[in-house]
Amino acid sequence: MERSRTYDWEDPAVSAAAVGQGSGLEFLRDILAGRLPAAPIGATVGLALEEVEHGRVVFSLVPGEEHYNPIGSMHGGIYATMLDSAAGCAVQSTLPQGMGYTSLDLTVKFLRPVTADTGKIRAVGGVLSGGRRTALAEARLLDSEDRLLAHATSSCMLFPMPAA
Repeated sequence: MERSRTYDWEDPAVSAAAVGQGSGLEFLRDILAGRLPAAPIGATVGLALEEVEHGRVVFSLVPGEEHYNPIGSMHGGIYATMLDSAAGCAVQSTLPQGMGYTSLDLTVKFLRPVTADTGKIRAVGGVLSGGRRTALAEARLLDSEDRLLAHATSSCMLFPMPAA
């Protein structure tokens, strides 16, 4: 049986131009509310931003066959994408106007397999420590019963955004 998938996304330059114009929390809330386009990677893998507050974000995804590796479970890159998004955006939610961030590293621990039968999963990210130049964040991948599927930590570099 042949399978296919199509999807659409909005111009990522629109959101990129808005980074640093307000606080990181305002930026993420604008994405959540649809005032700014979400990142195209979300459309590509089916990742959705669900919750945003200062220092905490939640992304969700419903696993399907399109996420599988050759052994019949969700590819580790999808785990990592979800966890990186949650940890990084948690850091972004704490940034004042004029500041940006980039991930320096991501350490992932895979604990349970995920399949299409798992149902909706959530990546919950939070900031562990924030400084002037770096921040440390974590993210947990959870199923609908809050069982831990994977865990990650990420170091992020903070920097002033260039003047527009």
